[in-house]
Amino acid sequence: MSPTPTKESIFAEWMAEHRGVLVKVTRSFASSPPDAADLEQELMLQLWQSLPTYRGQAKPSTWIYRVCLNTALTWRRGALRRGRHIEASADLSQISGESESPAEAAGQRDLLDQLYRAIQEMPRFDRVMVLLMLDGLAYREIAEVTGLTENHVGVALSRARKRLAELLKGAADELE
Repeated sequence: MSPTPTKESIFAEWMAEHRGVLVKVTRSFASSPPDAADLEQELMLQLWQSLPTYRGQAKPSTWIYRVCLNTALTWRRGALRRGRHIEASADLSQISGESESPAEAAGQRDLLDQLYRAIQEMPRFDRVMVLLMLDGLAYREIAEVTGLTENHVGVALSRARKRLAELLKGAADELE
């Protein structure tokens, strides 16, 4: 009989396995390095405090997304309500592949920076939908995270993709 996992061991395992969720949510909702650090800390705190409420009815990744997205939405509202300016310059210095040249890595960072800036300009609901889509979640999984039906997810994603494409086209037009 194996010992029951502790809260600490579950949390450590989830942070190791699902760290990317925190990074993606942070990049989508906080743009400046100080804001990103604050939000990431808030996400980890909320996950830690909410862990006892996890009942295993959803996959851990689905539950983590729910907690992180709800926390990020609340955090952003609070920051805006307090009059705090949320800058639009993401720290993407940690994104580069080992096989890329410095120029290729810089180009990738520029593209990713444009993508996250466009995502940050989207309405909250669209931002959540795009974030989940970019993370490769299936419609069923997005429905579990958001509480929508799969059909509604399809319609919402279609609209969000169109808005994102318009924002990215606008950003590309500004560069020309």
